[in-house]
Amino acid sequence: MSKLIDTCGRKIDYLRISVTDRCNLRCYYCMPPEGVEFKDHIEILRYEEIIKVVKTGVKLGIKKIRLTGGEPLVRPQIVKLVRMLNKIPEIEDISLTTNGILLEKYAEGLLAAGLDRVNISLDTLQADKFKKITGFDNHHQVISGIETALKLGLKPVKINVVLMKGINDNEVFDFINLTKEASLHVRFIEFMPAGNNSAKQDDRYLGIDELKERISRKEKLLPIRFSQGNGPAAYYKVPGFLGTIGFITPISNHFCSSCNRLRLTATGQLRPCLTSDQEYDLKGILRDSKDTSKLKEVFIKAIKRKPEEHQMYQADCFSKNMSQIGG
Repeated sequence: MSKLIDTCGRKIDYLRISVTDRCNLRCYYCMPPEGVEFKDHIEILRYEEIIKVVKTGVKLGIKKIRLTGGEPLVRPQIVKLVRMLNKIPEIEDISLTTNGILLEKYAEGLLAAGLDRVNISLDTLQADKFKKITGFDNHHQVISGIETALKLGLKPVKINVVLMKGINDNEVFDFINLTKEASLHVRFIEFMPAGNNSAKQDDRYLGIDELKERISRKEKLLPIRFSQGNGPAAYYKVPGFLGTIGFITPISNHFCSSCNRLRLTATGQLRPCLTSDQEYDLKGILRDSKDTSKLKEVFIKAIKRKPEEHQMYQADCFSKNMSQIGG
């Protein structure tokens, strides 16, 4: 039985691991255009240290791992880490969230190493708009990455779309049409405030209820159960379409009561909640002590301090950029 049950009775079995604070894009809602000051290499957890943390976690009930960043595929030898994680018998699911630029290059190796599935962040299907949002002209590489993931069977292939009023809300049906003839699962995510980004919440926020109403005027949405994944999305299907449409509502209808996750930052801090600045240092234990039992103590301490719900409705709840947290 899991020992990671918090004060609200939530069973924690999912660990999101940020493997790097670096990214090869500059999405304007995620980090400022000039970027952020990256941590020195010595400050980032080594793969062997990550594995020690995971092995402690699985003894307490962690079964699912998601690798994030920054952009995880810019971390050298990321395939090696997946292979190391896959050798831990208690781990039931290894997934990865990526912007897709390097996915075509690494997908086959990741699959062979034991990666189960992939989420790809893509906020527009238009190349020119992609450059405006991200600062780079790599749209074609993302599309190639999606196609490669489908071809190799890294399923389910989920597309994460941050919904932004006046930016990409006119592409909603274009994204939905992706699910017509391919087993893609498009998830629309409400825009969230994130650190000192340049995007104003009030200007860009579009609630999922309003979006669903727009969609239902044109397409019939059938609610379905979708068991593959650890996330909070509510899934629907357009009759006759192969894929699904998901809606994630961190602002309008938060899902904190069912939250089953902890986050490990690239610098070795265990974070009980995405929006809380409370962090617990694991790197210090890993490097200053050979007593790994102290890692267990910190896991349990972090669980006891996991908040009942997030404070995302407060515009200043993030003191760090999303790329630094591993959101």
